[in-house]
Amino acid sequence: MGTYINIGNSLFQSIRNSEYVDKSGLIAVVNGTLFTERRFSCVSRSRRFGKSMAAKMLCAYYDHSCSSHELFQDLGIAGDPSFEKHLNKYPVLYLDMTAFVTRYHDDPSIVSHIDARLREDVSLAYPEVEVREGDDLMDLLVRISSRTQEHFIFIIDEWDAICREFKPGSRVMDTYVNWLRRMFKDVSGMTVFAGVYMTGILPIKKYKTESAPNNFIEYSMVEPGDMASFFGFTKSEVRELAAEHGMDFDELEKWYDGYQIGDEPSMFNPNSVMQAISRHRCRSYWAGTGAFDAVTAYIGMNYEGLKDDILRMLAGGRSFVDPTGFQNDISVVRSKDDVLTILIHLGYLSFLWETGECFIPNREVMGEMVNAVKANNWVAVALQQSAQLLQSTLEGDADAVARGVDAAHDENTSILSYNNENSLACVLSIAYYAARGNYIMHRELPTGKGFADIVLYPRKNVDSPAVIQELKFDSSADSAIDQIKRKEYPAKLSGYSGNLLLVDIAYDRKTKQHSCVIEKA
Repeated sequence: MGTYINIGNSLFQSIRNSEYVDKSGLIAVVNGTLFTERRFSCVSRSRRFGKSMAAKMLCAYYDHSCSSHELFQDLGIAGDPSFEKHLNKYPVLYLDMTAFVTRYHDDPSIVSHIDARLREDVSLAYPEVEVREGDDLMDLLVRISSRTQEHFIFIIDEWDAICREFKPGSRVMDTYVNWLRRMFKDVSGMTVFAGVYMTGILPIKKYKTESAPNNFIEYSMVEPGDMASFFGFTKSEVRELAAEHGMDFDELEKWYDGYQIGDEPSMFNPNSVMQAISRHRCRSYWAGTGAFDAVTAYIGMNYEGLKDDILRMLAGGRSFVDPTGFQNDISVVRSKDDVLTILIHLGYLSFLWETGECFIPNREVMGEMVNAVKANNWVAVALQQSAQLLQSTLEGDADAVARGVDAAHDENTSILSYNNENSLACVLSIAYYAARGNYIMHRELPTGKGFADIVLYPRKNVDSPAVIQELKFDSSADSAIDQIKRKEYPAKLSGYSGNLLLVDIAYDRKTKQHSCVIEKA
């Protein structure tokens, strides 16, 4: 058993000794790629989505230096036809790139250290195979494979750690890219490796004129392929965990659900779910993910339309994004689309590939996004105004509400042309961002005999009044009150035991002013 080769199954044994949600189906997918043109896989996910756990699982499954049958016999993979065929059948190389970056973060020879450490470990595992002067790791692996007829599994965790540490165009990056090409792009890689599995935060970097290397099949937050369900928890998995541990599933869903990854419509942040279950408390567990400062910097970039999109998503809306032009390098940001694509890969936004839209997935991320953007003055002002608008509404101060909506209108004229009630509703959704901490906001909610423009429904255990808002364009606020009563909007909230506020906001196109009437029902 070595440091980088045949490390055994103890790491996955520790995982099994803890609370474990079965993600062993990933093994069957990887098995299907072995010895094929698709044997090179790169899985990119944001931090704390189970990448390292999956890498350790694969090590335990393939490593021929240990016996892992007992570790997997009660998991889903045990019923797969490929289970016995590949179980503990290969020499496995395992490289955690973050360990080298931590140790050699300012050393321009870091890639040489990586190659040397792996080569030394492999030579100890195969003392009968000669190590020649000038050999690199690939030379040694080719000679071993030729002599023993063995094929290696190579697992690299956080492959892009070097890319995040060193600047593009630097000698380190050039050396690292060439090392990757030497290992995996060369024809020898097809003869030496049964399979290669890499993880990272970013997809493979588009380096100069081509990817480095470009023969990997990528499974990302944007294009997850058939690996979508193996990183993150599904709704059924979280429901089962909640029942087992006496947790409120609705609370877990509100805090950690919302990622739509490929064909999986509802994915939870797995680390946050397990933290909440362990502590029996839902709160944000994203602090310290390492991306906070970067997100603040990205959001502060003055690309056209970025401010509008951030405000729209803070208000619960969606924004369009084209992720195809991103160079998969967080240090090369050239447009609003690049910023939004980075936020998708970092897990701050969810992406709907069918519509090309992105949005903030849940309460946990919403809170962290707010923390990240507070450093930007324009966002801080908008959030302060929103909190004041909500307070004025709950206090029944109609004049203050009208003034607050006036300010929101002026602030967001670049987003929308005021020409109908829908435009007014969009601006109000942004203006009432602060309500989302204690309220669920619905637009065009079916109520009684019609549709309420905006309804703020208190979350569980929140002692605040429900709010029905009716919006009018070139009409009076009083007429909106009449419409609420005539169409029996409050009937929808008949089961709500607290107070109910009827808030009617009208906009006069000639005077460009808003008016407001607030009544208690």
